[in-house]
Amino acid sequence: MLVLPAELTQHQATACSRMLAQGLRSQAEPVVVADASALVRFDSAALAVLLECRREVLSLGKSFAIQGLPPRLRELATLYGVAELLPAATA
Repeated sequence: MLVLPAELTQHQATACSRMLAQGLRSQAEPVVVADASALVRFDSAALAVLLECRREVLSLGKSFAIQGLPPRLRELATLYGVAELLPAATA
């Protein structure tokens, strides 16, 4: 599982994308789950990071899901028309 930090704004986006891309290399499962439950401070850059992570995962032939996406970030994804690209992980 990939874990997002508590803060993910434009200032942390590049470093977080690199961290997640590096973490992907150790994921053997066919479904890669990103845990966003720690996110408390974020902006639209968090969506960009998650979408980039999704692209990387799909390029490896795997599926992508998100656990614990904050409601405000889900609303932002809906507003931008990308919510369907960020499916919730099933328990």
